[in-house]
Amino acid sequence: MKKFAIAAALLSAAVATPALAADGEARVEVRGGYITGGGLDDATLGVAAGYDLNLGKTFVGAEIAGDKVLVDGANVQFSAGGRAGVNVSDAGKLFATAGYTFGDIDDAYVGAGYQHKLGARTYAKAEYRHQFVSNWADADAFTVGVGFAF
Repeated sequence: MKKFAIAAALLSAAVATPALAADGEARVEVRGGYITGGGLDDATLGVAAGYDLNLGKTFVGAEIAGDKVLVDGANVQFSAGGRAGVNVSDAGKLFATAGYTFGDIDDAYVGAGYQHKLGARTYAKAEYRHQFVSNWADADAFTVGVGFAF
């Protein structure tokens, strides 16, 4: 839990400075999907909050999240990371993501995704993450989510 508090503090600091800029947005989302690897083939469910700073045709962002594999005995895995990408249209963002997961698994992840506005403040997204796991087999997660930007 100490690592989560540190990650939340770092994200807050990262978000506070760009929040002063006029061209950024905070976001919250729920997501679910499928995780596979090392004999694990199960559903996952999670929530995330983040901030994206628009840089014109590109953007950068930060995110904290909590995700749970939906099996008995699995704990919520917390993560903190960043993403960078391209605004492919007025409604679409293509991005790469990387960060660190902590809890039962304390290892890095990388991934990619696409986010698309459904309305003025709502969006849907699809994301792939490869989780590096040093004390077990690596895992791959495929998720979809819906969110609210403000």
